[in-house]
Amino acid sequence: MASTWQRVQSMRQWILENGDKRTDPWLLVYSPMPVAFIFLLYLGVVWAGPKLMKRREPVDLKAVLIVYNFAMVCLSVYMFHEFLVTSLLSNYSYLCQPVDYSTSPLAMRMAKVCWWFFFSKVIELADTVFFILRKKNSQLTFLHVYHHGTMIFNWWAGVKYLAGGQSFFIGLLNTFVHIVMYSYYGLAALGPHMQKYLWWKRYLTSLQLLQFVLLTTHTGYNLFTECDFPDSMNAVVFAYCVSLIALFSNFYYQSYLNRKSKKT
Repeated sequence: MASTWQRVQSMRQWILENGDKRTDPWLLVYSPMPVAFIFLLYLGVVWAGPKLMKRREPVDLKAVLIVYNFAMVCLSVYMFHEFLVTSLLSNYSYLCQPVDYSTSPLAMRMAKVCWWFFFSKVIELADTVFFILRKKNSQLTFLHVYHHGTMIFNWWAGVKYLAGGQSFFIGLLNTFVHIVMYSYYGLAALGPHMQKYLWWKRYLTSLQLLQFVLLTTHTGYNLFTECDFPDSMNAVVFAYCVSLIALFSNFYYQSYLNRKSKKT
């Protein structure tokens, strides 16, 4: 029993002390405990929220959603710009890019946008809260909860240990997709009169799928080539993207292909 506890303590010490010393002092980075608490709180809200709202009227969040969605567009534009410009100024390779752990201005600039990307995933948990308050429980799918809940852990690890390097490619693609996605949600929040302009929803799902295919290809390539970037992280990203391809493909089929076939 004592040896098991010692191994746990040793693992905890390794997790805490082997991170990127540049990012350790930043909010939510040094220890996994705050992120774990946020995750458990999130699961609690997903479980209890619909029950608490069952006998209540949906909350009118029109103004909140307009501000929130367009604020997320602005944040995504900022992050996309930082990922793109910093990678170009640093002469990043799009095939294999080790992490620059120095405190040079460009290395710190990349580390900072990686932190903002991680923190944006914490902010995005509000998507779920808004669904619950509006009683849009059909939106609380396994895909939604899985994707939102796991991204905060994935990017906590990214900022804790690998703030930069080829992690930037994930952020670059994802922030571009989120510019489009939150623009869609922002326009939809303006009211029913905007629906005629939002015919492109299925193409948004296609864009999300394309993102995961590109990330799987990019990460898979690095698993079979010599690249000074941890294979363990590449393997995790590869497996995670495969799971998202499967889930988003099923969503696409159920939402667009299966529904269309039923109509005919």
